[in-house]
Amino acid sequence: MDNESAVLYPNPIVGESVYNYAREKSLTLPPHIQQYHAWIYETQGRMAMMTSSVFQGKSLHWFARAIDAKRVLEIGVYMGFTSLVWADAVGPDGKVVGLELSPEYASQSRKIAADSGIQNVEVVEGDAAELLGQLSPSEPFDIIFIDADKDRYPAYLDLILERSQRGVEPRLLRPGGIIIADNVIRRGLVANSSDDNPWAERFKKIGLWSDKDMEALNSFNTKVATNKRLENLLLPLFDGMSMSRLID
Repeated sequence: MDNESAVLYPNPIVGESVYNYAREKSLTLPPHIQQYHAWIYETQGRMAMMTSSVFQGKSLHWFARAIDAKRVLEIGVYMGFTSLVWADAVGPDGKVVGLELSPEYASQSRKIAADSGIQNVEVVEGDAAELLGQLSPSEPFDIIFIDADKDRYPAYLDLILERSQRGVEPRLLRPGGIIIADNVIRRGLVANSSDDNPWAERFKKIGLWSDKDMEALNSFNTKVATNKRLENLLLPLFDGMSMSRLID
């Protein structure tokens, strides 16, 4: 079979130029969201890498608008950048609920929403696995966005599907709703962690390597690809983004 992997750009310099060009020619996020993203990178040091990029924020915003999403659940909020993105995308009549384990991050996310005059974001503090079993939404969510502890992605998926079955009330995700999971390729390490991938050594040096994480992400990717209730598209964009449509 022919090799179908796309070699789009001849070198990293051209690749970066194309990335920047595509970002500039895509929709524009509101100034307060862009400014907050810049503030995160100015103040949070190495931890800032935990937040989504502005370009990824644009893609999430576009997608939410494309399916006319009005209700979004975030599993993992960090500093609240994507909460602002979702809130703007769903509009003032929509609702964004974020689950965040860290009291510090939850507090900061609430603060930036309040400071920005945003009233349709609710951040719930606690363990996401426990909270998923306790949530009682008035209506099912249109999108559930997973961007939390990587080793628990499979467990989060199981909980979402369990609470999104026919006859289950209150239901978490509506029929046709979308589960989006971030970082599912993890710098390519989930697909290839050999010496050919320089990120393996880099992750080990900065303490981000975890066999448990890689195994869990591979398990998650396999689950969404083989579950008959889901139609999955794994995009090799950003750090790997999985998008699964719940059929029933």
